[in-house]
Amino acid sequence: MRMDEEGGKIFVGGLSWDTDDDGLRNYFSKFGEVLVAEVKIDPSTKRSRGFGFVTFRDSTVVSKVLAGESSHVLDNKRVSERRTRNSST
Repeated sequence: MRMDEEGGKIFVGGLSWDTDDDGLRNYFSKFGEVLVAEVKIDPSTKRSRGFGFVTFRDSTVVSKVLAGESSHVLDNKRVSERRTRNSST
């Protein structure tokens, strides 16, 4: 499968405890179609671990997210984002 068919994936760190999957999806949808938005949850506490992943349908969106705004703010907290190892360009 080609990368543009798989989509592009980013890591999003520094999430607020209040950010959920829907909030992550809603925020990053302004850059392109989001296939998956997942906040990682601690299995023992059932609380956010403070990071998550967003997968876009179009891998070029990853570059737009990383090059676009100098800082992304979700739920009143500045988050950091970076390309995952499996994403190209």
